[in-house]
Amino acid sequence: MRGSADICAVMAKIFIDGEAGTTGLQILGRLKDRGDLDLLHLGDDRRKDSAARAEMLNEADISILCLPEDASREAVALIESESARVIDASIAFRTAPDWAYGFPEYKIGQRDIIADADRVTNPGCYACSSVSLIYPLVSAGILPSDFPVTINAVSGYSGGGKSLIAAFEDEASADHTDSAFYLYGLGLAHKHTPEIKAWSKLSHAPLFVPSVGRFAQGMLVSLPLQLWSLNGEVTPADIHAALADHYAGQQFVSVAPLADAAALANIDPEGLNGTNMLQIYVFANEVNGQAVVCAQLDNLGKGASGQAVQNLNLMLGLDETTGLL
Repeated sequence: MRGSADICAVMAKIFIDGEAGTTGLQILGRLKDRGDLDLLHLGDDRRKDSAARAEMLNEADISILCLPEDASREAVALIESESARVIDASIAFRTAPDWAYGFPEYKIGQRDIIADADRVTNPGCYACSSVSLIYPLVSAGILPSDFPVTINAVSGYSGGGKSLIAAFEDEASADHTDSAFYLYGLGLAHKHTPEIKAWSKLSHAPLFVPSVGRFAQGMLVSLPLQLWSLNGEVTPADIHAALADHYAGQQFVSVAPLADAAALANIDPEGLNGTNMLQIYVFANEVNGQAVVCAQLDNLGKGASGQAVQNLNLMLGLDETTGLL
């Protein structure tokens, strides 16, 4: 792999462009005490200086972009060095054919694709979790690619960045809300939908219904299935087996036994906060011919910053678990 050969002799230079934002701060927190990395920084007075950013982007071995979509495109355009590599955490390149999709557990060989890539797009939190449920079922032939997929999801408000955090935490904010929970994306054109469609290998855009709750971080993403509508006689055990086989031996994605899921009275969106884990459950009612496949994760962990660090480790030829829980 490219990373292990290139970086072993010297400490890798890493630049987080946008380190003052929600995702950037989380990544910095995971990297700042590591002795195997040389973190490059710009002072507050230079963070918006294009010339200073260009210097860092070209000096770094790998830059992690924690920027809005247009700013990420501008940052990539500033890179002239052929050896400079990038992980982008924005939506800008999530369906671009010349960027590696940064979900290592996506399929066999995805780790090698990420490790050898110069350009890696870090998945969105909703998208990563949705794809983790849908793609294995499509690839196993259980879910037809033209199935009318519906996804229901709830995230902590940190997923909306500084503005949404302020809306929930700062009473002086112009956008302050007292809501405990609300649906949004009611135009049915959420920015993660194209990514979910593309990487799940669906023929049609899924019907995606996101929501936000009054908790800072954590996430649940659910895929409801009417089993009687699927081709053949698909059982909850079939669904569970396809998912368990797909993620067998993975460090950060696991599938709970059916019996464990059946024993749960509820599931907490904050249950995996502070980790890089993604836990999948299959809930079922065989009498009614229904199942709900659910992903639980930290939207700032496996849904953003933790995943970026996992991809960074792969690109450097390191154990992908380095610095992660």
